[in-house]
Amino acid sequence: MEPEYVRYRPAAALRPWVSGGSGYRMDGPPGRHQGLPSGRLTLIFCLSGSVDVVEMPDPARAPGSFPTLLGGLHDAPAVIEHDGRQHGVQLQVTWRGARALFGGPAGELAGDVVDLTALVGARATEIAERLASAPTWDDRFAVLDASLLALADRDRAPGPPDQVARAWERLESSSGAVPVGALAAELGWSRRHLTGRFQREFGLSPKAAARVIRFEAACRLLRTPAPPPLADVAARAGYFDQAHMARDFRDLGGTTATAWLAELRATILPGAAAPA
Repeated sequence: MEPEYVRYRPAAALRPWVSGGSGYRMDGPPGRHQGLPSGRLTLIFCLSGSVDVVEMPDPARAPGSFPTLLGGLHDAPAVIEHDGRQHGVQLQVTWRGARALFGGPAGELAGDVVDLTALVGARATEIAERLASAPTWDDRFAVLDASLLALADRDRAPGPPDQVARAWERLESSSGAVPVGALAAELGWSRRHLTGRFQREFGLSPKAAARVIRFEAACRLLRTPAPPPLADVAARAGYFDQAHMARDFRDLGGTTATAWLAELRATILPGAAAPA
């Protein structure tokens, strides 16, 4: 069976909380997949089977098998084993979505993957069952929109200080290029105070978040139908040079850019995004 991938575009009311996603189905050889760091949390509903995380981004966290999951922000890869048969929906949840949909800051899930039932109880299973019984991807995505909007109707945890939100947005808009000291000065905070408040909200330090954001920019360029040469990707993503990008692929992704791109082209897995 050829891998199937269908892009999910969330309803307009969800877009501050869910930036995108996909439905996927594949039937191929078993293997291992590296779940790469991202500036978004990962939400997965399996429509059959489970996601088997054999190595967490934070090695202090126990591995597990998850029919539904939410993975926090991380700056090391998760290692996922699969039997080749996968069918489900994967979404990218923003840090604002962590609060709006699940009632707490993204920092509480940093480096971890949890079963969604630990956060929303039986509703996680109910959503997965409704998705599995829907006959088409359009029907499943309508279920997702309605279900996530219903979750967002719950009492929301209060948001972080405006400066914390501005710090993330500033790093994201600059592709991680703004120095942490300059960022702290812009906000009127000390570097130490910024780092503490930032890490409590997101689970990453500003420096680590900048690194993840830059790495993600490189991955987006590599996903394009005709990706540029690696040296051009490195320059456009904000790296000093190609060797700098190679170090980040090794440290953050546990792989090389070339190997990751080959895997992406060979098959679409739950942690992989579609070509842009």
